[in-house]
Amino acid sequence: QVQLVESGGGSVQSGGSLRLSCATSGVTDRVCLAWFRQVPGKERGGVAVVGSYGTTSYSDSAKGRFTISRYNAKNIVYLEMNDLKPEDTALYYCAARLPAYSGSIGDYCSPNYWGQGTQVTVSS
Repeated sequence: QVQLVESGGGSVQSGGSLRLSCATSGVTDRVCLAWFRQVPGKERGGVAVVGSYGTTSYSDSAKGRFTISRYNAKNIVYLEMNDLKPEDTALYYCAARLPAYSGSIGDYCSPNYWGQGTQVTVSS
């Protein structure tokens, strides 16, 4: 059974940092994993992705500030977020595409599994 459980969200001031974690189960180290975010009234959008071979990609707003990484030994994927801005405020989701090798970083894996989300709030 596939499970994705996010943690690490919270409230921070503009310019601050947060590290989100996604604990996975039922996911191998060759599964495409991504982080998405959503604000009320808007569509969920991709933020960062790590593909089956370890290639990463980021949205324009995340480039240079966010880093996605995976710790395969513990089945965890992280999203390190620096220089946070109020417009980064959103519910952040971890997502996966199974089976392995079936997701593309070009479309943030086209996930078929989602976590429940963790809230990030950035104040000015």
